[in-house]
Amino acid sequence: MTFNWNNPYPTTRIPVFARNIASTSHPLAAQAGLKILQQGGNAVDASIATAAVLMVVEPVSNGLGSDMFAIVWDGEKLHGLNASGTAPQAWSPEYYEKKYGIGTDGLANRPLRGWDTVTIPGAIAGWQALHNKFGKLNFTEILSPAIDIANQGHAIAPIVAHKWAAGIPALIDQPGFKEMFMPSGRAPHIGERFQALGMAKAFERICKYGTEDFYQGEIAQAIVNHSKAHGGSMQLSDLKNYQPDWVDLISTHYRGYDIHEIPPSGQGIGALIALGILENLRLEDYPVDSVLSQHLQIEAMKLAFADVYQYVADPKSMRVQPSEMLNPAYLKERAKLIKLDQATHFKFGMPSSGGTVYLTTADSSGMMVSFIQSNYMGFGSGVVVPEFGVSLQNRGVGFSLDRKSANIVAPGKRPFHTIIPAFMTKEVNGKTFPQMSFGVMGGDMQPQGHLQTVVRMLSYNQQPQSACDAPRWKVNRDFTLDVESNLNTKTVEGLKGLGHQLKSVEDPYMDFGSGQFIWRQSEDLNDGYVAASDSRRDGLAAGF
Repeated sequence: MTFNWNNPYPTTRIPVFARNIASTSHPLAAQAGLKILQQGGNAVDASIATAAVLMVVEPVSNGLGSDMFAIVWDGEKLHGLNASGTAPQAWSPEYYEKKYGIGTDGLANRPLRGWDTVTIPGAIAGWQALHNKFGKLNFTEILSPAIDIANQGHAIAPIVAHKWAAGIPALIDQPGFKEMFMPSGRAPHIGERFQALGMAKAFERICKYGTEDFYQGEIAQAIVNHSKAHGGSMQLSDLKNYQPDWVDLISTHYRGYDIHEIPPSGQGIGALIALGILENLRLEDYPVDSVLSQHLQIEAMKLAFADVYQYVADPKSMRVQPSEMLNPAYLKERAKLIKLDQATHFKFGMPSSGGTVYLTTADSSGMMVSFIQSNYMGFGSGVVVPEFGVSLQNRGVGFSLDRKSANIVAPGKRPFHTIIPAFMTKEVNGKTFPQMSFGVMGGDMQPQGHLQTVVRMLSYNQQPQSACDAPRWKVNRDFTLDVESNLNTKTVEGLKGLGHQLKSVEDPYMDFGSGQFIWRQSEDLNDGYVAASDSRRDGLAAGF
């Protein structure tokens, strides 16, 4: 690949070239990963250190009660890890019907925040699974940067401060939230020092007693006591029995490269479906930011979401297999539904039987890590266990309460998930070459961000930072379109002319996503990597 190194889009960032890199949405977290690499740790050690610091410095997006996913290139092959949480044993449609009643749609009501949205937190168990398989340094070394920052405090970054303040009205009454995240009775201001002493205490216990403390020990008991005190149903057995899963990745081919994602219950398959559809279309016939280039990508994404929202669930419950949804023959037929002169509201297809913080690290040995963890809807459930600073996700909102849905809530089941790390490889002389670790955080924007940035790099030769900085669009859940304010006005008007319905969606947490990319330069590791970090966040790509 020979990139065009010019960047036609306004940005505060430049591509970063180095043999060891950490790239994420906050400078202190990226530097923590870099510090671990400098101390002899590998890319996995660096990813855990980065993730821990992100919990402290970007709590609007993740915390000790997060879920996480990762894809690791170990120098020889790819490994996928699903550390998303499962439903407590008490959860069922009947549980919600009895507690919250039945709505006008005939389905049980349920909250968007609070203990009854919290699935078993998977991130800490995910760190342990990664460390068991690949880690070099011990947790005392790896978590040292996070402990120091949590104890001493740090100055709040601008975008974090904005998102923090935006979350207060919806979360102020959740148990433990004010104690943890409103130390002065309000959200911290830009540049104001914030300490997370409870989080430091939790990290210190993990260093001393291992991650088992989070699932069986003193931290686990504090979580369960808090749940019981505030109407939750999580039991010690729910935490004790939780295990992350090593999974086989799913992939599709696009313009000579293979794009890999974690399989369902995540939505990464949506990006693969859209790319598989575009593989059948002559996208390069149209300029990169033209109406028709964007139209074809939008329509491919709409087709993908139509299938994702119908079929994706916990793999044990899916009625259609991922391999069927990614069958090239099926995607070729789906591509034929796209009209060049008209936007279409697509229905789900019928595959034939027979198929949000993000970070990435890479080291000079060739190990690369694509890593994502999230509390979901900005601070997640809003519930915090103050003693240990455990802020908990609200991934239970991803379940359906419709008994006809494959995604129906059930004990021990994983909900539909939005967070998705990604990886790109290429066959070179009969061997798999690890080309890029990447991801774009931000709810439903994630597969759309994967699609748009990959297309820009592979179809239009835009370098990673340009592809990251370029204006984006977002297909909403109702299949209307939201566009970034800097998208060319002629392109916007052209999309309207084709029948796309534009709607501005107020979304203070997700907006148009935030990407991080590490692209390996060549087979010679001395040539290193080039990294990009999204200017939509406070982030940094740092290397040596």
